[in-house]
Amino acid sequence: MSDNATLLLRWDQGREVVDGLIASGKLQRVFASREHAERLLDQSRKHLSSCDLTASKDPEGAYALLYDAARKSLTAVLEVQGLRPTSVGGHVVIYQALKAQIDPPMGRIMSTFNRLRRSRHDSEYPSLSGPELTEQDVREDLEKAKEIVGVAQKFLDKFPIF
Repeated sequence: MSDNATLLLRWDQGREVVDGLIASGKLQRVFASREHAERLLDQSRKHLSSCDLTASKDPEGAYALLYDAARKSLTAVLEVQGLRPTSVGGHVVIYQALKAQIDPPMGRIMSTFNRLRRSRHDSEYPSLSGPELTEQDVREDLEKAKEIVGVAQKFLDKFPIF
């Protein structure tokens, strides 16, 4: 078997991290489903569209939509691998599992997702001393979420079942 064929059968980058996330109960193995992954990506695209429509009237709601679009698209990548985050792992496990597998070369994408995750959290649980989200914040990060969804779509064909 050639080295290229071996790479198609097993994705080794980040394997130890992902194995540890599974062992700790933060990720679970599920039946890998391209159909489910495509459904998540379709939802992601709808969220992006809805975000664009609501950004000026409801920045916090719009931000939740753009974050959910990014999160669901990355969850789709895990889905084609036969992996799913658990309530123990929460949303941060999506970042941890994929960062381990695609950084390098895609560290910037994962760093952006992690920042979106933290910003969404701050919006959901605001402090009186923190700034409120603005339409400009939403518009800037909407473009980043679109990029994440696009990258996730490309990764669906690259990852084998874990």
